[in-house]
Amino acid sequence: MIVHRFFEPAIAQASYLIGCGATGEAIVIDPNRDIAPYLAAAAQEGVRITHVTETHIHADFASGARELAHATGARLFLSDEGDAAWKYAFAAEGQLLHDGDRITIGNIRVDVLHTPGHTPEHLTFLITDGAAADRPIAAATGDFLFVGDVGRPDLLEKAAKILGTMEAGARTLWRSLRAFDAQEDWLQIWPGHGAGSACGKGISAIPYSTLGYERRFNWAFGVKTEDEFVARVLEGQPDPPAYFATMKALNKRGPDLRRTTLPPRLDGDRLLPLVQAGARVIDTRASADVAAGFLSGTLHIPAGGSFVTWAGWLLPYDDDLYLIARDSDDATVTELVRLLALIGLDRVAGVFDAGALGHAAAAGADLAQVAQMTPQALAARVAAGDVHVLDVRHELEWTAGHIAGATHIPLGHLEARRAEIPTGRPLVVHCQGGTRSAIAASLLYRLGRTDVSNLPGGFTAWRAAGLPDIPGSAPA
Repeated sequence: MIVHRFFEPAIAQASYLIGCGATGEAIVIDPNRDIAPYLAAAAQEGVRITHVTETHIHADFASGARELAHATGARLFLSDEGDAAWKYAFAAEGQLLHDGDRITIGNIRVDVLHTPGHTPEHLTFLITDGAAADRPIAAATGDFLFVGDVGRPDLLEKAAKILGTMEAGARTLWRSLRAFDAQEDWLQIWPGHGAGSACGKGISAIPYSTLGYERRFNWAFGVKTEDEFVARVLEGQPDPPAYFATMKALNKRGPDLRRTTLPPRLDGDRLLPLVQAGARVIDTRASADVAAGFLSGTLHIPAGGSFVTWAGWLLPYDDDLYLIARDSDDATVTELVRLLALIGLDRVAGVFDAGALGHAAAAGADLAQVAQMTPQALAARVAAGDVHVLDVRHELEWTAGHIAGATHIPLGHLEARRAEIPTGRPLVVHCQGGTRSAIAASLLYRLGRTDVSNLPGGFTAWRAAGLPDIPGSAPA
């Protein structure tokens, strides 16, 4: 049996190619939309991708199952479990799966378990190497069971806005875990996510585990009652990014096949007219470069570890997008487009290099600079009462401590809640470490607020300076 694990750090997502060396066939479980690594691994291992499946309708990335099946001619397998609201709209393109079904790939057996709770249609796949054993060696658990955590059951209510599903999902998840507990200790756990995913609140960075280890150390197996489990699994879940609802609908419908051509590189003299017309222009340069000067009206989302998350939070799916990159070479553009495509943001209409900012300045645009304020200077301004402090961190960060008198609006909600942004005094924006506040400052400029300063290093720098904070009294 051939096993290849893929991990996409931009979305902390794992997928798997499992092949039979004897017959040269392979199945891919939970592919994302960048299918090139699966094709390359299959070629390297000398196998053909003949089967493609996924554990559930994903909320945090655009599925690549349909894309990969189309590219390889593989048979597509999709869950037919759950209620009518969560059936795949493109089910006719593949074979439907139910609890107890089996997929055979050469000598490999893939047995289907229905493990609802995270979502109603969720499946887990038990993997048996039939050439060597008659019992499963591993379970591809998707978002049902992680290393150190379980899938969150609140996304249908919090992200897809299907009211009344959160507690019911938690109770269903409890029953799924109890049933799965009958498997053997040696069963390897191959989860669909690692640390950094918003699909759980305490996922380990360890890529694999065993059921025996999880029984001993995963909190969910140590809970004694259903009511305690429900309370604990729902407590402290982070706010799901806004794009999760879009992903649910997109993956249910079936993502379009990706285009193969790169967006055009645009002449610099086109930048200012686009911004003046209100186009969505995203400045992907590093925050240090943007601090030296940016074009007011653009939105700063730095390319890096959180690029996909904040693009999903802040960018629309029904508008063309234009990117400013430090360089507009093919490699840079390819990577930016790839990252956006992971969450279905396909409408990249053009790319500018950093030199376009010089064209805008030559055409009369004043490049903006957000003033940077030290913690000590901010403390003095707060004491004098001549600034407003805007805290753009997550709710859990806010409740752990914040600056007295600050207004709390998480970055992902800032545009929708613009009416709550305090006026009448200059605004100082901060987050935990500095990245989100830099994004927020550019968004505030786009919304017409130019009396903005930034606290570099964020709340971490505030505390490191020995300045006081107070615990949050209520969620914002």
